[in-house]
Amino acid sequence: MDQVDLSRPLGRDGGWAEAEPPCGNAGHAELPVRPYDLLTLAGGHALRVLWSLLGLRNAAGVLRHYLRGTGSPYRVDAEALLALPVVREAAEAQLAQWRVEALARWRAGARAAAAYPADSGWRDVLITRRVSADWWLALRCVEFRLTGTVRVTAEGATAVDYRFAAQKAWNFDRGKSELGVPFTPFARLHETGLAREFTVTGEAFGRA
Repeated sequence: MDQVDLSRPLGRDGGWAEAEPPCGNAGHAELPVRPYDLLTLAGGHALRVLWSLLGLRNAAGVLRHYLRGTGSPYRVDAEALLALPVVREAAEAQLAQWRVEALARWRAGARAAAAYPADSGWRDVLITRRVSADWWLALRCVEFRLTGTVRVTAEGATAVDYRFAAQKAWNFDRGKSELGVPFTPFARLHETGLAREFTVTGEAFGRA
């Protein structure tokens, strides 16, 4: 039977205990609706249809959820997200670090079969247009957290079981822009109650 190490989880250095909170926009429906807000709303619906016709499924999905205004969490396909090279690279770097730390503890101990809990903490990864236009439009940046167990055999071989969790506070940051398009008019849709910010979530499981 494996000896279970109950000390500090592997790989936590540099990770955050909590995911990033929403941005500092005004609260939902705090501002009065102006005529140009209705034009922005119509433009948002047209953009959603265009993205859908172009096959940008994730981008269209999150924008649709924003415009529906429920504010409920929105679940994305975390396995597809984890398959993106930039996300996979960030996750594999954490798994590699877990293995290094697990072997260091194993060598310092009795060198019997052992299991070590691991937790990366929350970390972020940037998704660019070159990686995926769909995911770039949908998220641009996402936070992830890996939790799991590293098992080391009596011979020093390692195996990792892990859970990949993704999260993002989805909103338009007032005062920012992308490709020359200002986000403030779209942020006002939340602030006037015509749309609502929400949290993106997702999870996937794996073994390495």
